[in-house]
Amino acid sequence: MSKPSKLLFPGLIALCGLLAGSLTACSTSDAVDAPKSDASTATPAAIPVEVVRASRGEMVARYGGTATLEAEADAEVVARVGGEVTRLLVEEGARVRAGQVLAVLDGRQLRLQTAQARAQLAKIERDYRRQVELHEKGLVAAGAFEGLKYDLDQQRATHDLAALQLSYTEIRAPFDGIVAERRVRLGQNLAAGAVAFRVTNPTPLRAQVFVPERELARLKPGQAASVMIDALGGRTFLARVTLVAPTIDTRTATFKVTLQVNDPKGELKPGMFARVGVVFARKSDALVIPRAALVDTESQPTVFIVENGKASARRIATGLTESGRVEVLSGLRGDEQVVVVGQNGLKSGHSVRIVALEPVAATRG
Repeated sequence: MSKPSKLLFPGLIALCGLLAGSLTACSTSDAVDAPKSDASTATPAAIPVEVVRASRGEMVARYGGTATLEAEADAEVVARVGGEVTRLLVEEGARVRAGQVLAVLDGRQLRLQTAQARAQLAKIERDYRRQVELHEKGLVAAGAFEGLKYDLDQQRATHDLAALQLSYTEIRAPFDGIVAERRVRLGQNLAAGAVAFRVTNPTPLRAQVFVPERELARLKPGQAASVMIDALGGRTFLARVTLVAPTIDTRTATFKVTLQVNDPKGELKPGMFARVGVVFARKSDALVIPRAALVDTESQPTVFIVENGKASARRIATGLTESGRVEVLSGLRGDEQVVVVGQNGLKSGHSVRIVALEPVAATRG
């Protein structure tokens, strides 16, 4: 019985060794093939952004509006007496001088009335001179002499009035200018008060713009302005504020601002539509960024800048705005890369990847 037991134990030992080796190999293979699942080693993707560098330049703050160009001197010339038009001396577009005759009315009746008044005046003047001599000698009562003096003054006024009415048969230009409109025809019978011509002087031209009352404190006479004319292909002419109305129109809550337009070559015409810009502030060396860089927040204006591949929020104070640009008063040095595309949803510390970098903040519009 002792011989079989000696053969059994070495076999069991060998079998156990083989099983142990297999288990070890399986454990090692599983350890090699298992994927790594440590979340702390994952790297978040960088957010693509576009940036610009803040720049320094001129900023001009304007109030914009629309207006119609008007002549400083523009008047309708009316017939002060009635009568038939016997002569027309000017046509539309003619340049005229102050007092120049534009048309003549039939004045035969008025000439006769003037001649009659002149003859009556001469008779009374002769009688008055005779009465003066008698009055000095005490031969005429003082009351009678005073009555004759009154008659003389009255007849002089009658004669002067008749002569004035006769002069009105010549329709004259009220000032130097251009005949903008002729409303009469030869042979037409004009009534007193009827409009015969319109005369305008386009130098200088003015524009009147009505501005909301909140802008009253910003606008004052002497400020520079510009006028852009659509009819001339958007050309711009210099102008200047000459008058700021001291009162507010309660119906529209606006006040009137009058500008004088500089037109040395006479290219502008009354009635042209104009886009007006009044400059109420100007800075020659302002720190400027695009307005698009501002992030919508309920508190202080904020922008994102890129530092070492990371986004960093900066609160800033803003000043003037113009043509899509905004002035930065504080919060930036001036050499930062400011995010203009991709900033919405950014947070400080986010990794970013710059895909475009512009050399300046924005071009002026």
